[in-house]
Amino acid sequence: MSTALIVIDIQNDYFPNGRMELVNPDKAASNAAKVLEWFRQNNKENIFHVQHIAADPALGFFLPDTEGVEINEAVLPLENETIIKKSFPNSFLKTELESKLKEQGVTKVVVVGMMTHMCIDATVRAAVDLGYETTLIEDACATRDLSYQGNAVPAEQVHYAFVGALDGMYAEVTSTEDFLKQS
Repeated sequence: MSTALIVIDIQNDYFPNGRMELVNPDKAASNAAKVLEWFRQNNKENIFHVQHIAADPALGFFLPDTEGVEINEAVLPLENETIIKKSFPNSFLKTELESKLKEQGVTKVVVVGMMTHMCIDATVRAAVDLGYETTLIEDACATRDLSYQGNAVPAEQVHYAFVGALDGMYAEVTSTEDFLKQS
């Protein structure tokens, strides 16, 4: 069974002074970097960095040719690691991610990245629908405060609501520490 790491959208616009700042992106990126380093030491050919590039400038962030669209230095890809460019929340939609995973014989994916409630959720659900056994490293993900009809939802609650919804049916949810211990 071949396992791949998918690092989703850990890009500068999500960090302080970015165009879509998240809550605690540095902590999530630091944990993602630990998982990335483990993969580099144990599973070199199966590392995929997903980079969101806004197809529509109205999105307001991840705009082409800006510093914000660049992958953050905490998880910069090495030359031999694959970069998948996307313009939808689901990392599989209209990208070569699935074909690249199949080429490598991947049957299991480990997911880290940003934003929990959007691209992480969409990608984890799609991965499972495509038949991949999926692990989500929840503390290597970050999101932001949301609101609906005047009701504020703090980022921590957004994060845990989505992680809780994915746990079990869609993914094995674990922490960076527990993943590194069992691997």
